[in-house]
Amino acid sequence: MGVLGALLGGVLVAVAVAEPAPPHVLAEVLSCQPDSPSLSLSVTLDGRGLAWFQFPRSRWVPEGPGVPPWPEGLETPGELQPEAQMCQEILGILGKQLGGLLPQARGIPVLSVFPARPPSPGGATTLVCLVENIFPPSLSISWTVAGLGVTHGVTLGPFVPNPDLTFVRISRISVTARPGDVVACVVTSGRDNATTTVAYWVAPDTALDEQLDTALAGAALALGLVLALLGLGLALLARRDPHG
Repeated sequence: MGVLGALLGGVLVAVAVAEPAPPHVLAEVLSCQPDSPSLSLSVTLDGRGLAWFQFPRSRWVPEGPGVPPWPEGLETPGELQPEAQMCQEILGILGKQLGGLLPQARGIPVLSVFPARPPSPGGATTLVCLVENIFPPSLSISWTVAGLGVTHGVTLGPFVPNPDLTFVRISRISVTARPGDVVACVVTSGRDNATTTVAYWVAPDTALDEQLDTALAGAALALGLVLALLGLGLALLARRDPHG
């Protein structure tokens, strides 16, 4: 399964699972593949990314404050690197001999773009591009604003594995968009850049929203006054002497 799985999927994944305290699950996923990142290691706790290492330069990418130290019982990136390099050598040899003979397992990325917080008038908005159903873990994420490519204010997260061994990746961008501007998250997968998926977000017109809120408030106030006068009239009619 090891070599065949690597050829079929373009990635060989080794999972070491430990249970610090039920029902928590700690997972260590090692990936090696012809595409970039060729060697990577992801550590997750209950599906939440704790660490991401891309060989040969290992780097620690905490998801938030208070991230625990390297868990006991898990192999370190240095201990796993020889295994990953051996996998790459096998892929290089057999990949040339069996290239095009075996199908490759590939997932179609599923994208969604949304603001991290409600947009504020005239201020910068942080948009999140969530990319799911990634396999193998090899794709690029870029942004365009009003049709122009943007790199400033963009952050890119690591590949985080799911229990089904598909991957998730998140990119963020901070933009000050004008009303009606279209912001696009563009995902390109595959070494041949053959598959491109795009998700869009349109900057709202906050001025129109404020006008609509004012109009709705005025209409509600007018309706309230009408109902109050109607209620007062009915009360007066009820108190009148029926014999006049």
